[in-house]
Amino acid sequence: MRRSRFTAYVTSLLLAAGLALTGAMTAQASQLAATGGYVALGDSYSSGVGAGSYLSSSGSCDRSTKAYPYLWAAAHSPSTFDFTACSGARTGDVLASQLGPLTSATSLVSISIGGNDAGFADVMTTCVLQSDSSCLTRIATAKAYVDSTLPAQLDKVYSAISAKAPAAHVVVLGYPRFYKLGTTCLGLSATKRSAINGAADYLDAALAKRAADHGFTFGDVRTTFTGHEICSGSSWLHSLNLLSITESYHPTAAGQSGGYLPVFTSAA
Repeated sequence: MRRSRFTAYVTSLLLAAGLALTGAMTAQASQLAATGGYVALGDSYSSGVGAGSYLSSSGSCDRSTKAYPYLWAAAHSPSTFDFTACSGARTGDVLASQLGPLTSATSLVSISIGGNDAGFADVMTTCVLQSDSSCLTRIATAKAYVDSTLPAQLDKVYSAISAKAPAAHVVVLGYPRFYKLGTTCLGLSATKRSAINGAADYLDAALAKRAADHGFTFGDVRTTFTGHEICSGSSWLHSLNLLSITESYHPTAAGQSGGYLPVFTSAA
């Protein structure tokens, strides 16, 4: 009995020490990330479309002060912060116009990219305006693109990031599922909602694999958005917004701060 109690006591001490070490390592990692430069690349999910408070200097890129990169930089004060993510960006746009700030001094990079390459906007337009079968057909086309073409496009972007910022820790952010299933919800049919969620999972799986193959960290936001999808009653995503069509199916300010920021902070 005494030995059992002693063993339990030692085990609890080791566990406490391990937790303390983990916490210290996490804090140290955040401090290291903040000592160098941070560059935020990507598409509208990184620029903050849907979150409001857009920087006038960003023009049509719609970079928001409520987007996760801006929030992280404000909280951690990196030595430099360059925010080049842009609404509508595809992999080619990142290569052409977003990589300029990357240098050997860059210590942290974030990026979300691939959704526009795979036809995100056209998928949603098709599924909103056309039949279930048309929606499923368009999603199948998008999945085929993710299989056949997107990996090579991602490789070009990821390799370019590594070449320009070889010391940087790179975090690839994924995309949330759009809909809470199994609930009564106006708008798209259950068939469409399920297929769109499946497409998000399919894309995220491809992004995670390419990130891992390049030694990057994948930030899976599906966990934090669970319970906050469209049709949940507490959505962190805009549904179809006819007054601001570009904000449709993008994270709200709460989606950026509650969905993306914790995942990026943990991964950074």
